[in-house]
Amino acid sequence: MNLSGATRSPSTANRWLQLAGIFCCIVPAQVSLADNGYAQAQVIAVSPRYETVTYSEPREECRMERVAYSHGSNKSSTPKLIGALIGGALGNALGAKRPNKQVGAVVGGVLGYSIGKDIARHNSHHRGEVRYRQEEVCEVFYDQRQEQQLSGYDVTYEYGGKSYQALLDEHPGATIRVKVRVRPA
Repeated sequence: MNLSGATRSPSTANRWLQLAGIFCCIVPAQVSLADNGYAQAQVIAVSPRYETVTYSEPREECRMERVAYSHGSNKSSTPKLIGALIGGALGNALGAKRPNKQVGAVVGGVLGYSIGKDIARHNSHHRGEVRYRQEEVCEVFYDQRQEQQLSGYDVTYEYGGKSYQALLDEHPGATIRVKVRVRPA
């Protein structure tokens, strides 16, 4: 049926049928010139192919170890502060007759702080306040392991008097399905 409302004459319809018939005869002829199909080929040899895979496996080893630590009482800031105050006072007194009195006080304070810190460190080492305790210490080591894994099959097969080779994921058995393309010579 024609959607525009106009009707075709029988001669126009016949021409369309003739063209369709000619097209149907030409297309199969072209397709048959390059036809694809499937066939069974005889398997001659199959050999598995392996690849080496390396794994790294973590392993943790722990042991008890004697560890030195200082007692918390020697962490006092008092010697450092007293040293800074004394150094600042000395710097101020020595710089009283000079124009940069504040610079002398600052330099004296820094030197006094440093001296106080050294005295505190020296006292903590000589008082025997270092103690020891057992602690668990752990380390991680990596062991290498190699493994052979099947990666496929090297297959030799014969079709049409010629032998071919292929790498397949699975064992093919006695025959293998092959795709055959036929073309004119």
